[in-house]
Amino acid sequence: MEGDTADEVLAEFKDRRLGVWGIAQISAGTGLAVYAMWVGILQPGFRRVPLRLQVPYLPASKTQVRNVMTLLRGRQGTLMDLGSGDGRIVLAAHRQGFSPTIGYELNPWLLRLSRFHAWRAGHHEEVSYRREDLWKVDLTKCKNVTVFLAPSVLPLLQEKLQTELPDDALVVAGRFPFTNWTACHEEGQGVDRAWAYSMHAQRASEEASLRALESLMTEFFHSCTTNERKREIEELLNNFAQQTGAWRHCLFFLSNTRNEYVMMYSLTVFENLVNKQWLGVASQDKMEIRNCLPKLLLAQHKVMPYFIRNKLCKVIVDIGRQDWPMFYHDFFTNTLQLIQSPGLASLGLVLLKTTSEELACPREDLSVSRRDELRKLLLEQVPTVLGLLTGILETYWDKHNVMATTPPPSPTSGEDVELLGSLFQGSQYSKLLCQPMAELDQDSHQLCCLVLECLAHLFSWIPLSTSITPTLLASIFHFARFGCDLRTKAKPDPFISSSSSNGQPPSNRDGRSLPQSADSKQDRARLGVLAMTCVNELVSKNCVPLDFEEYLLRMFQQTFFLLQRLTRENNAHTVKGRLQELDECYLEKFTDFLRLFVSVHLRRIESSPQFPIVEFLALLFKYTFNQPNHEGYFACLEIWTVFLDFLTTKIKSRLADRESILNRYKDALGLLLREVLNRIQFRYNQAQLEELDDETLDDDQQTEWQRYLRQSLEVVAKVMELLPSHAFTTLFPILQENLDVYLGLQQFIVTTGTVRRLNISAENDCRRLHCSLRDLSSLLQAVGRLSEYFIGDVFAARFNDALAVVERLVEVTCYGSQSSLYDLETAVPSVLKPDLIDVHAQALAALQAYSHWLAQFYSEVQRQNQTRFMSLITSAVDASSPLLNPKVPEKLLLSACHLLVSMASTVRPVFLVSLPAVQSTFRLITENNAPGLPPEAHMLVCRALSNMLLLPWPSLPESEQQWQTRSSSHANLVAALTQDYRTLRGTTSLPQRSAELVNMKAVMQQTLPVLREVVDSISGESTKSRQICYQSLQESVQVSLALFPVFIQQPDVTDEMLSFFLTLFQALRVQMGVPFTGQIIHTFLSMFTREQLASSILQEGSAGCRVVQKFLKILQVVVQEPGQAFKPFLPNILSLCMEQVYPIVAERSSPDIKAEMFELLYQVLHQNWRYFFKTSVLASVQRGAAEDTMENEAQFTAAMQAFGQSFLQPDIHIFKQNVCYLEALNSKHKLYHRKLFRTSMLFHFINVLLQVLLHKSHDLLQEEITLAVYNMAAVDFDAFYSGFMPEFLTGCQGVDSNQRTVLARNFKLERDLPSFTQSVHRLVNDLRYYRLCNSSLPTGTIKL
Repeated sequence: MEGDTADEVLAEFKDRRLGVWGIAQISAGTGLAVYAMWVGILQPGFRRVPLRLQVPYLPASKTQVRNVMTLLRGRQGTLMDLGSGDGRIVLAAHRQGFSPTIGYELNPWLLRLSRFHAWRAGHHEEVSYRREDLWKVDLTKCKNVTVFLAPSVLPLLQEKLQTELPDDALVVAGRFPFTNWTACHEEGQGVDRAWAYSMHAQRASEEASLRALESLMTEFFHSCTTNERKREIEELLNNFAQQTGAWRHCLFFLSNTRNEYVMMYSLTVFENLVNKQWLGVASQDKMEIRNCLPKLLLAQHKVMPYFIRNKLCKVIVDIGRQDWPMFYHDFFTNTLQLIQSPGLASLGLVLLKTTSEELACPREDLSVSRRDELRKLLLEQVPTVLGLLTGILETYWDKHNVMATTPPPSPTSGEDVELLGSLFQGSQYSKLLCQPMAELDQDSHQLCCLVLECLAHLFSWIPLSTSITPTLLASIFHFARFGCDLRTKAKPDPFISSSSSNGQPPSNRDGRSLPQSADSKQDRARLGVLAMTCVNELVSKNCVPLDFEEYLLRMFQQTFFLLQRLTRENNAHTVKGRLQELDECYLEKFTDFLRLFVSVHLRRIESSPQFPIVEFLALLFKYTFNQPNHEGYFACLEIWTVFLDFLTTKIKSRLADRESILNRYKDALGLLLREVLNRIQFRYNQAQLEELDDETLDDDQQTEWQRYLRQSLEVVAKVMELLPSHAFTTLFPILQENLDVYLGLQQFIVTTGTVRRLNISAENDCRRLHCSLRDLSSLLQAVGRLSEYFIGDVFAARFNDALAVVERLVEVTCYGSQSSLYDLETAVPSVLKPDLIDVHAQALAALQAYSHWLAQFYSEVQRQNQTRFMSLITSAVDASSPLLNPKVPEKLLLSACHLLVSMASTVRPVFLVSLPAVQSTFRLITENNAPGLPPEAHMLVCRALSNMLLLPWPSLPESEQQWQTRSSSHANLVAALTQDYRTLRGTTSLPQRSAELVNMKAVMQQTLPVLREVVDSISGESTKSRQICYQSLQESVQVSLALFPVFIQQPDVTDEMLSFFLTLFQALRVQMGVPFTGQIIHTFLSMFTREQLASSILQEGSAGCRVVQKFLKILQVVVQEPGQAFKPFLPNILSLCMEQVYPIVAERSSPDIKAEMFELLYQVLHQNWRYFFKTSVLASVQRGAAEDTMENEAQFTAAMQAFGQSFLQPDIHIFKQNVCYLEALNSKHKLYHRKLFRTSMLFHFINVLLQVLLHKSHDLLQEEITLAVYNMAAVDFDAFYSGFMPEFLTGCQGVDSNQRTVLARNFKLERDLPSFTQSVHRLVNDLRYYRLCNSSLPTGTIKL
């Protein structure tokens, strides 16, 4: 073949057949050649860059080179080719006159090839090829740049070029363009095309966009901009934010503007992108965003407003929430590195806090598995994070320690140190107390605040464990001391120091600090507040592992060192003065700690020998009663209330140890009782009590003074429960002193003609009297609270004490009534007259509180002390009867009426009705010419008189009850009360004259409430009492029934009539008898037509609505009646509900009527279950699982449909009520198991309840809804899992098939309630998450 020509050789190969071996040889040779090229030429250049930034080598064609040079024609200066490959662009540029020309390439083989080409062309000394990473090349002085790179790299490079190149630079891209830039020129076609970009033009375009956005944002927030224009601007901004790639513009805006509105808008665009569209963002764009935003934060965090910085941090954390650790593996490590960098630690701490906030407790826009993953990842980092934060606190504390400049403790402070040493018996704690405070500069203060903020949030969710080391706790308590230390101050700001008038430093040479500036105090207080927030987060955790209990005890000990510091006295400060100087927020946090300690941990700490509980109570006592404001005092009283409840519960559970427990705390409780009593008395606490507002009502409809008194008396009452004898001996002497002043007023009453005057006019005397009367009123309330501790088993043992109190109260009430102190003229009528009225009213109320003691006195020992008992009752009635006069102030009148009711209803002495004062009261009420009492007082007096005649006398046999005489008297009483009302009996139509109608209405509205009060008072009493009552009322009841059709169109009157009938049905339906009761029901059902109901339910809360409500309540009473008497009315009642009431209320909100209607439906189903399901108990036992016989199926189905429809309504109260009704029906009657419900309704109800959970319409009822779903699913779990769940998921809109598969797989086939509940919550959460993600993706997005 040596002599053969090339054509001959080629012809020979064409004729030869290769065969299998030949093909194998060619394939192997080709593969080796490709591999050799990869290893030798391409691979070396890929080893030094990350995978996402690697660029494959593809040589430029001659046409591409020519097109690039054409675009560069006319330019000169430096040219750089980024990713120069074999160097041909650099050579062509040199030939075109560019100098210097530099190519950057990482691949060593391509560099050698480039240099060979330059040597062969004879330009190896004029051109330069460098092995450098193009991402690290400095482009700030380059005027011309060429790039032949892959599309995936260009967006990242674009940012670098935009940032570094000068304005007059030109960028030429070959093969692929920059997608977000506009080319100034193009050359060539297809793959040979090249694009030229002017940096000036690009920046000018971006700048123009930025200026336009700034203008729009400024206009939007301008006060003169109209709402219509704001809507236009908002639409423009929303449209821009929805554009693909809008985030790139926002990145430029963030980098180049100082306009806060623009920055916030740009970050909002990023936030929406990350939280709502992240799944649809290209991976390359995600990578670029993850790269750019942290760089922006690092570059500009010092000049950004803090809220912009925080928002940017949140966006970065949101990205981490989506991508960490899979795609953003260095997210958390970057944060930790920042914290460890001296100049960037504060930024790292902001990121750490944001990470804790957003990742540990994420919103519902994450799946449950992702939430669990994030929490697990964070928990793995907790020890490292806590170690870092501990190190920072220790470092700054040690750095700024000022031990050398702190004066030694004064001699007077030794007692306090010794006290603490005796309390906790540990030198380390005494050292802690005496250790001087650090002086922090501004930067150190800011950094320590950030650390404590991070710790506070971390402690809010991490479990207690040994990761929270003693060193960390000690560091936190170091800073907690800043809030309670008054000796030192922070280092002064140099600017403040230099501007002081005398140029002197703010402290003397001996180290004593001058008064702190407000800023310094606030800064130091903030450290203390944040440290106590950390402590409170730890203390609030009820679940304490065994290995942490020692730390917890140590923490309590350290906190009580702070409490001792707060409550110690020295020459410079009293306790109250010290607390007044402290920051209010710090005191609130410290009080919160004490509350948490007592409520959560006292039970586990109290018995520890290392914790001196009695000494702690002594410190708490000082802290409580030196509070600088009322709110702080209220908060401390709540702590004592919690402690007293704990003590009461402990004693009840350990009755055998009652005495030993009480002896341990007796002194502390005694001091507490005495001090609280002193605090409610003006003679001890006048200045503070006069500050309380006694006019303005708060949300609880009480004044500040009433709240103060109520909370104080709550504490007094709880101490009384534990130490009743001690409380009596403490309280009664104080009461006696004030009563003597009150009773001594008789000598100062002067009568001049018909005018009676209190002859006390000196200002000082009036003030002293005012204070004494206010104190007496408060003490009378306290004595009233003591009444319950004289009855029951201790009645005999404490009889004499109670008798002394009651006799004194009777004396006071009689004196007040006989002297008519309420009617005296005084020197200061606006002050003293209300005081006299209040004391008299409180004395009556206190005596009323002892009515149960009087009842026990009457039933047990009145035979031995009959004269004394009769004297007490007679005097009490004599004290009340003169006050039953319309001229008496209403407060006093009502107190007298309530006392009379208690005497008649609770005590019930036989002789009560025969007392002259009672007889005069009968005449007052029954005589027409008597002056009328106010309505409420009139009803109370009528109730009292009726009860005297109706209620059985205690301890007497039936034969001695004198029922006949009492029945006659009661009939006379009712006849007198209803005389005018009964004259209306013959009325068949409404009068034409309005005056007559008004008079008729007045009679009805005056009489019916009284009759209702009479009936209501005997509703729970004996049958005889109810029989007599109905006999007396029978005529009035018939009159009412006759008048009802006449006044059906008068809702105000009908409301009163139905209220009366409702009370009758509740109390006297048996006495009325079945025929008459049936007549009433028939009348009502015939009158309440659909038209009448519709006209009544016109306005929510109207009288018509109240009429329908009471009508439905009456029907509820009817259907609950046992037996068969009222069963015939069931069809009509159900028809009324479902065909008349329900269609009307379904169209309106009418929540009150709906509630009553569903209550009626529930009672129909519950009380009359056999109306629908006929199977007897015996038949059920015999047939086992046999199905019931169903009757009235249509009505049952309609009722169930009404319940189902109610679950689709927004009213949460109706929803909760009806869920409870269904659950009750299932519990008592196995509703969910009934064949009709199980086969045609069960899955519909489950579906509706799950949809409610999905739409979050009733999130407060998640637990109730989930329990109902479980109970329904439990009817047939197999059918639920195999039938309902696949169908439910198939019908779920907004999710794809893969997501449905994941949802089905995650719903575990569990049958226990906790696991099922967890699965339901996971399903609901993940379904919401998938819908949110899918709805936010741009159309056509492919989910990866």
